[in-house]
Amino acid sequence: MTTMIAWGLFAFLLSFLATVFVKRLAISIKLVDKPEKPRKVHKRPTAQLGGLAIFFAFAATVIGVLASSPNLVSGQITTQHYIGVLLAGLILIIGGIIDDRYDLPAHSSIIAPIVASLVTILFGIEVEKLTNPFGGVVYLTAIQSNILVFVWLMVVMYTTKFLDGLDGLATSISSVGALMVFLLSMTVAYYQPDVALLSAIVIGSYLGFLFWNIHPASIFLGEGGSTLVGFLIGVLAVISGGKLATALLVLGIPLLDVVWVVLRRFKQGGLRRIVHGDKKHLHHRLFSLGWGQNRVILLYIIIATIFGVSTLFLQSREKLVALIILCLLMFLGATFLVQKEKQNKV
Repeated sequence: MTTMIAWGLFAFLLSFLATVFVKRLAISIKLVDKPEKPRKVHKRPTAQLGGLAIFFAFAATVIGVLASSPNLVSGQITTQHYIGVLLAGLILIIGGIIDDRYDLPAHSSIIAPIVASLVTILFGIEVEKLTNPFGGVVYLTAIQSNILVFVWLMVVMYTTKFLDGLDGLATSISSVGALMVFLLSMTVAYYQPDVALLSAIVIGSYLGFLFWNIHPASIFLGEGGSTLVGFLIGVLAVISGGKLATALLVLGIPLLDVVWVVLRRFKQGGLRRIVHGDKKHLHHRLFSLGWGQNRVILLYIIIATIFGVSTLFLQSREKLVALIILCLLMFLGATFLVQKEKQNKV
């Protein structure tokens, strides 16, 4: 436990210091997010590239642990898996920097997440089995695993990408997700010290950046960072033994929000409309009603934590019930906000 905390603090320190450097770098090369589009909520140009600081801290710490001890490879995770994760993360950061610089269209910006997901699969990260909530275990073939991992990573990456609309929101919720995987990996039933250590490194990398990213943010994740934080949570859920339910419950509200927004946009204008950003996400609607950014983020953190902690005690069938409850809450909340918005327009 002491070793895990120490490496987590090391990742935090690296991320904290790297963010300062990256912020200066972004400003010097004029890689800043200007509040020119209607969906932007910040008031002044803000440095991007925050994801680079997170990736540097994560990668440097993982390499440091691998070079100094066998703690990260004491279970089912191998060095090959880590190489795949680091390479995929680098692809996301490079693709994100290009996207931030040239404001790529949706059909081009999706290339980096697709390649990163494929690289992850190529390096052997897979889901061997899933717990059936109605009893027993479902074993997956290689093809089934590859499809599941690919779809899962893409969904999680785009969930945090869309969630990155308020200062610190995506990083905060992703931190809760990493914390839940850490806690679950430390329980007697699922004891996985290697996964717990990796989770601690992820948490430290997130929190070091989050210090500078909370409202009013002095630096943003950038396109690469917004997908990277989701990617790492997605990978943690897979390599910890298919703990997808844990990540689903933590990311439940943002994920359901993405589904809601995509369906609404498709209804309004078909496939072309889906990729056009707006301020109709749940967090945008709450913000428009007069909620401060920190208040909105606190609500998300509370919900994510409550449902995340539930995974430490619930069985598979009970987790399914919790997910259904979460869907119901999202439906009721979305309906209320839409009606409230209509009343305010009258």
